[in-house]
Amino acid sequence: MLKDYFFLALGNLKHRGLRSWLTILGIFIGIAAVVSLISLGQGLQSFVTDQFEQVGGDKILIQPRVFAPPGSVTEEELILNKKDLETIRKVPGVEDAEGALTRTTIALNGKEQQIVVVNGVTERYLEFFTSTSFTEPIEGRGLKDSDGNKVMVGYNHVFGDIWDKPLRIGGDIEVKGREFEIIGVLKKQGNSGDDNSIWMQKETFRELFNTGNDEGIIVAKTEKGFNPDQVAEDIEADLRDEKNEKIGEETFSVQSFSQLLKTFTDIFAVVQAILIGIAAISLVVGGIGIMNTMYTSVLERTKEIGIMKAVGAKNKDIFLIFLIESGLLGLVGGAIGILLGISIGKGVEYVAAVQLGSPFLKAVFGIPLISGALLFSFLVGAASGVLPAMQAAKLRPAEALRHE
Repeated sequence: MLKDYFFLALGNLKHRGLRSWLTILGIFIGIAAVVSLISLGQGLQSFVTDQFEQVGGDKILIQPRVFAPPGSVTEEELILNKKDLETIRKVPGVEDAEGALTRTTIALNGKEQQIVVVNGVTERYLEFFTSTSFTEPIEGRGLKDSDGNKVMVGYNHVFGDIWDKPLRIGGDIEVKGREFEIIGVLKKQGNSGDDNSIWMQKETFRELFNTGNDEGIIVAKTEKGFNPDQVAEDIEADLRDEKNEKIGEETFSVQSFSQLLKTFTDIFAVVQAILIGIAAISLVVGGIGIMNTMYTSVLERTKEIGIMKAVGAKNKDIFLIFLIESGLLGLVGGAIGILLGISIGKGVEYVAAVQLGSPFLKAVFGIPLISGALLFSFLVGAASGVLPAMQAAKLRPAEALRHE
């Protein structure tokens, strides 16, 4: 019986082809937007999660409260120092800790000059991140503590277009009046801050920028068997005592990488929910369009409904026919929307890969997303057709047959 209802509803939709396509327009636009946004969001979240997992859940980040994006921190704002670093190293559960310094300055390549971010790091600091692509050279080698006059450079210095005459391994670059030999080129990260950066030995950095005992950020590695979240709390408590600061008035922040990931996930979930909510507005519009179409259909087919009832059709039969018909409108719109959403998602992924050269923006289309979108679109269509279907079911045969 349901099979007959299905084919009858399908035939009615084909009979009103243009109207049906216009009706499902709002549905497939909404579904396409939702599918593409969710897929890109899942891909981005997956990439970030993978990066955090590569870094390791055993890392803890300590930074000044005034810490800002690389290059925007002035000397006066750097409030962590070597004493803080030694305090952190003494906390039970801390295997080791290292600090890094960052400044923005002008680099010279012959007569050309560019504003770049310079990072001062130790060999041990880089070893904390050896499992990631952040400090992975694609040419040459990594930086060592003995490399006082050598640097690693970001991808754009050699393979990008920031210099008219690109740099090369073995070549020189001038920073604050001092020549440095380029020994390594870092893998492309996809953002200009990292890809235009320069990495040098930390003590050399201190000499160039006269930073004294300051530390920009500090990364601590926890020992096996210790809970990084608990160690982070202990670090915060010890630093607070050392600096004689009250709870809630700390001039620094301490977060384990798992806490950083959770913070990112929570913020991203809110942003994604807002974007999906905006996209879902078109689904509401599409649902109203289906309802309007079904009401019109009931009026046009009043006599047909009367004939069906006269030959034995019951109210529930009429109700199901119209309900299935509205559900099909939503389902077809959903199927088209999914195909369009996949195309949009893959298109954005391709553009990001070409323009940024980084895989961080990928569209992930799982079975739950596809099946969920189809089911949701069908439910939107069916729900929109409930009232028109009820109206059709309540028509009296005699009145319906007299309708012109």
